[in-house]
Amino acid sequence: MRPRVVRSSLDQPAELSPRPAAAPVSDAALLDAYSRTVIEAVERVGPAVVNIEVMMPQEARGGRPSPGRDEGRRGSGSGFVFTPDGFILTNSHVVNGAARIDVGLQDGRRLGATLVGDDPETDLAVVRVSAPGLRPAPLGTSHAIRPGQVAIAIGNPYGFQCTVTTGVVSALGRSLRARSGRLIDNVIQTDAALNPGNSGGPLVSSRGEVIGVNTAMILPAQGICFAIAIDTVKFVAGRLIKDGAIRRGYLGVAGQNVPLPRRVVRFHRLSVESGVFVTSVERDSPAARAGLLDGDIIVGYAEAPVAGIDDLHRLLTDRRVDVQAPLVVLRGTEIVTLQVTPQDQTSRT
Repeated sequence: MRPRVVRSSLDQPAELSPRPAAAPVSDAALLDAYSRTVIEAVERVGPAVVNIEVMMPQEARGGRPSPGRDEGRRGSGSGFVFTPDGFILTNSHVVNGAARIDVGLQDGRRLGATLVGDDPETDLAVVRVSAPGLRPAPLGTSHAIRPGQVAIAIGNPYGFQCTVTTGVVSALGRSLRARSGRLIDNVIQTDAALNPGNSGGPLVSSRGEVIGVNTAMILPAQGICFAIAIDTVKFVAGRLIKDGAIRRGYLGVAGQNVPLPRRVVRFHRLSVESGVFVTSVERDSPAARAGLLDGDIIVGYAEAPVAGIDDLHRLLTDRRVDVQAPLVVLRGTEIVTLQVTPQDQTSRT
């Protein structure tokens, strides 16, 4: 007797049905979180970024402007609108000494601009245009920045408008020497690539807020770029709009950093082991009126130690102008205290 075979439904050949087509993936889903962050930040700040072109005076022999000729070498840089009524931030070295300043907006308009104020000591300047429909960039704060956070640079390198580069904040609290010789403190270091023409453009956070003004790069290196922190920028821009310049104390001293003899440091119980050797004193300057002499070594000012020229520059703020303070110097092997009254650097001739 043959065994009875019972076939289950699983043994039946299944009818092959076509799989439903996959739903098309939207463009937004293809973007990762990092890309969306950068795109949103650029869309928020990008419309405020401008191209700045300057015409420098035509120089004649001897370094003086030629009569009847007010235009010569061209230059360019970046900037960004930061108020609805047309104030624009940029670098001092972009517009300093320009005979004419032209601003190109993202919508294609080209406008003549006027210089409101210029501060070479922090490499910042404010220019202004008159135009409707300006979109200012939102300003953030720099005191809460942390190394490693996203940094986005927007500018116009080599004339390529609204170029975006990204990186991270590499370090905080750097010092960068301005062309005037003073140190700019609290500078942001970033590896967001900068090129000639990026100067004056914004450094932007992942929230789409300006956290710095791009100012410099180290040409032989890669990924070492600098921006002036926005907290410093806010202070300087406010003063430039109000007064057209920043007041700083001026003594009228040329000097160089020198080490002090150890026996002198120990004998006088000095808190510094170096000072500013005075190489020359300008005639009728505050230092000359105070009795400072060539060969003196400055070791203190306004009750603070001075170990070098940078310390002295940091102490000579606008609050010191027209305020008498003690200047401590080493004259030979003796300590001499002079009373000096700095004057306004911007008002001296």
